Amino acid sequence: MKVVHVSQSKPRDACLAKLCAEVYGQQAGLTPLVVFTGTKNVLFAQEGARLLAGVDGSGKPLALALLVLDETGQGMTVTHACEFKQGAKARLISELSLKAPLRVEVDNAQEEAFYQQCGIKRWFDGEGKRIGLGARHPAKRIDELAPTLVLDETLILRRFKHDPSAFSEAKEAFLLGLNNVPSTL
Repeated sequence: MKVVHVSQSKPRDACLAKLCAEVYGQQAGLTPLVVFTGTKNVLFAQEGARLLAGVDGSGKPLALALLVLDETGQGMTVTHACEFKQGAKARLISELSLKAPLRVEVDNAQEEAFYQQCGIKRWFDGEGKRIGLGARHPAKRIDELAPTLVLDETLILRRFKHDPSAFSEAKEAFLLGLNNVPSTL
C-alpha cells in the first residue's frame, strides 16, 4: 500500500465527501454535510487538515483518513477513517503511525485494541476518552498535548438554517463530490 496525500481540491473534496458518507452513513442527518462543509471551507482552507489515502499499485483508493492538526501544529489527530477493502484502514493507519506525529482518541477498548495493532503504543486517560500517540508524536505526557483543531458545527448548522443558498451550495458540493470520487489517485 502506498500513502497518497490528496491535496488537489477536486479529488480531495470528492474523497472527503465519500469519507463523510462512509463514516456517518445515510441515517446521520446533516452531520456528514456539516463535517464536509466545515472541513472543506475552514480546515482545508487554513491548512489545518490533511486527507490521506492508502492506494494499491494502480492507484485505486483502498482507505481514507482525515488528519487534523493540533493547535500548535505539532501533532495530527485521526478524526475520520474508512476502508473500501477489508484490512486497508489498519494498513493505512499503521503506515501513518510510522511517518506522522499521530494521535487517536477512542471511546472503548475495542477501538483501542484496533489502534494498538496499528502501532499506536503510548496511551493516556483523557477526559472521557483514551488518547493514543504514535512513536513520532513529540508529547511525553498528557499535559503536553495541545487541543486538536475543531469545527463549530453549531455555527455551520445555524448558517444552513438562516441562509438557504449556503445550504444549497454545500449540498451541491457534497453530492458533486460523491458522484466524482476518483477511481485512481
